[in-house]
Amino acid sequence: MRKTFPLRAEGKHPDRVLEAVKHEIRKYIKRERRRDLPEGADFWDFDCQFGADKEAAAAVAPSDLTAVLDALAQAGGEQCYVELLAKPAVWVRRPAGRPAAAAQSADAPDTDAPAADRAAA
Repeated sequence: MRKTFPLRAEGKHPDRVLEAVKHEIRKYIKRERRRDLPEGADFWDFDCQFGADKEAAAAVAPSDLTAVLDALAQAGGEQCYVELLAKPAVWVRRPAGRPAAAAQSADAPDTDAPAADRAAA
């Protein structure tokens, strides 16, 4: 998908126009992910570029697309250019026997020392 979307339409609220653009982008991604994968591929990945126009488009992660779209709309942009190209991808597997990294809660101290060692210090 290579498309320039207008963000302002006469007679329509800008928020509704923005939501319609987001809906069309999400619909395209869902449609592309339903396609059959080629042999050896695990999922569909997307190369994504976004900008106020085609010349100003820069690479952006697909997960950040709605955030940069919101930022452009808040800045008063009149249009946006979105380029989404699907490509088959393969998951990078973790080596067998290597445990996953332990998650740390947001309120935990930033240290690797056990709680008993922190209390003694």
